[in-house]
Amino acid sequence: MQNRIKGSDHMCFGCSERNPIGFKLKFTMDGDICRTEFTAGEEHQGWNGYMHGGLIAAILDETMAWWLWLKDISIMTVEMTIRYSLGVPVHTRLRVESWCEEEKRGKLFHMAGQIILPDGKVAAKARAKFMKIDPAQF
Repeated sequence: MQNRIKGSDHMCFGCSERNPIGFKLKFTMDGDICRTEFTAGEEHQGWNGYMHGGLIAAILDETMAWWLWLKDISIMTVEMTIRYSLGVPVHTRLRVESWCEEEKRGKLFHMAGQIILPDGKVAAKARAKFMKIDPAQF
C-alpha cells in the first residue's frame, strides 16, 4: 500500500509532500493508535484566530484512514460525524489520534479519532465508517 499511495502522481491534500497547499501530514502507529501532529497557519482559518471546521474534519478523516492504510487495507470513507467541543487556535501544535472501534466482516470498519490541544483537552471527536475497496478500480 505504501508504494501505491506514495506514487509519482500522488497529490493527496492530507498527506502528499508534493501537494503545495496540502497538510503534508506524517503518521505513526503507537500500539493500536495512529498519530500525527499539525499546526494550523493563517491560511487554515475560519473565524479569526481559529482553524476552519472543514479542515479539522479533513485532518480527522485522514488520520482515521491512515490507521487502515498502515495495516495495508485499502478503504474509502462512507460516513463521518464530528463533534466540535472547543475552538482550535491557529499556531498551536495539535495531536491527532485515531483507532478502530469495530470491523464488520472484513469490509466495513468503524473508526474514531480526536484532536487534542496542548493542555490535553479534546477539541473535536469524530466517528466514521470506511469501506474496503479494490485499489485496482482507481
